[in-house]
Amino acid sequence: MPHFDAQELRQSLHQVMATFSTTGQDVVMVVDRSGIHRAHKLDATLDHYHSKLHLHFLPAHCGHHLNPIEGFWRVMKDTIGAGRCFGDLQQLSQRTRRGLMAHQERPIYESHW
Repeated sequence: MPHFDAQELRQSLHQVMATFSTTGQDVVMVVDRSGIHRAHKLDATLDHYHSKLHLHFLPAHCGHHLNPIEGFWRVMKDTIGAGRCFGDLQQLSQRTRRGLMAHQERPIYESHW
């Protein structure tokens, strides 16, 4: 699995701002409190866009009612079998694909965790 680090997040933020800068609107991103979202490596990028890009941090341990992706991850872990060892990457990939396919037609906010 590729590792996503603060430098790659910086690049993503630049891409987001390049896309949305033409709208004239501020960009607000709601993020959790993971280390990557609080990394000091982001300071220069956030300073550069200080009046146009705003990160809104969710409260610590806010639960799935404010951060629905957490509930989705829980469902996926249950579907895949968290902590389970697979014989090869293809088995893991197939199990993950089945889990994703089962949820693709239903918006995440409609899920019952």
